[in-house]
Amino acid sequence: MLNTGRSLFSKQERMVSRQLIETLFSGGGSHSLVAFPLRVVYMVRERQQGEVPVQLLISVPKKHFKHAVDRNRVKRQIRESYRRHKELLTGSLPDNQQLLMACVWLSDCHEASSSIEQKLVSLMRRIGEKL
Repeated sequence: MLNTGRSLFSKQERMVSRQLIETLFSGGGSHSLVAFPLRVVYMVRERQQGEVPVQLLISVPKKHFKHAVDRNRVKRQIRESYRRHKELLTGSLPDNQQLLMACVWLSDCHEASSSIEQKLVSLMRRIGEKL
């Protein structure tokens, strides 16, 4: 199947490395922005050969949603919003740098997909301006 210009969220774009996650949350060089109910922690680092420009981690704590189905719904909404607007970040990032980004959910309530998308786009624009 051919890619017909669709924007995808590939497996390489997911941050799964424990070392990268610890680097991001250890505080050295990372920054944080909030647009309730989302908090984004991000960090820019040197990009290695073969790495994607942006890696994303999505966290919806069990503290806020006890049932996995609720956590998965919120993660799906965030992932879809990111997928549709990721060019906001990749366009403003220099070729030799990589952006590590974690989205953390802060609320106990569900939000409409349009509201999540609007807030994530706002955060992504603010990050893009700082790059």
